[in-house]
Amino acid sequence: MECASTRPKRRTRADAARNRERLLAAAKAVFAQTGTGASLDAVARAAGLGIGTLYRHFPTRESLYEAVYRRDIEQLLDLAAAAASADAAVAALRDWLHAMVGMVATKKGMIAAFALAADTTTAISARSTGALTQALDGLLAHAVRTGAIRPGIGGEDLLLAVIGMCMLRNQPDWQDGVLRLVDALIDGMAVAGD
Repeated sequence: MECASTRPKRRTRADAARNRERLLAAAKAVFAQTGTGASLDAVARAAGLGIGTLYRHFPTRESLYEAVYRRDIEQLLDLAAAAASADAAVAALRDWLHAMVGMVATKKGMIAAFALAADTTTAISARSTGALTQALDGLLAHAVRTGAIRPGIGGEDLLLAVIGMCMLRNQPDWQDGVLRLVDALIDGMAVAGD
């Protein structure tokens, strides 16, 4: 008899994978807009799927929050990898930081829910902070090598500055204000004439 650990894993059906992605995209939008008070029914409706499909993929609210957060981190890391050798280094850095603000908006909407699973959240945050810092270090190093950005600013400092700007703002239009500040910060780091 074949034991469960030696049995080959079943491949996810294409429609199931599409449904999962639709749910994650919808959850990100709903949580960023309405926070943790958003119903899972609202997420399912936004994805154009039934609540049963949502629960098949994410049996608990926390599992959905965690999946959205992990997906955001993966997308930021992919974006950094793609931008690591971009010709327009300042634009690539700006785009990445704008995407980071979008991720923080989603996380802000889920912060109370993450508090429910603090141990899991701490472990995920520790891993992701290191990976994001490394990705941002790479973007900054590329921009410095191309002569577009002055040296001296590290990824961790810039990451903490952007996260700090996001977390301290609570007005309904806070993202617009933070994006303006990020743009001013990048403009200040850019070498004159770039």
